[in-house]
Amino acid sequence: MGEMSPYRVVKRPVITEKSNIATEHSQYTFEVDRKANKTQIRDAIQHIFKVDVVGVRVINMAPKYGRWGRKRVKRNPAWKKAVVTVAEGQRIEIFEGV
Repeated sequence: MGEMSPYRVVKRPVITEKSNIATEHSQYTFEVDRKANKTQIRDAIQHIFKVDVVGVRVINMAPKYGRWGRKRVKRNPAWKKAVVTVAEGQRIEIFEGV
């Protein structure tokens, strides 16, 4: 697979109650490109936020469906979520004070 820009790999931070609790344990959640692998995600986070990544876990999120009459229609497309653990004592400021 060709080299992907770090800014194409990481799409946006996922800010939920659960992800805010995880930030206390140096874990940050991002929506990432569906084709990106763990190595590309690690390199992208290190490049963009200048932190040391010690672990990456990825989850393929299923699409959400709704109904329109008898038809089943897709409301939200499938996406990929990455939970990134950074080195002890380091922080990613984008999550602070949200």
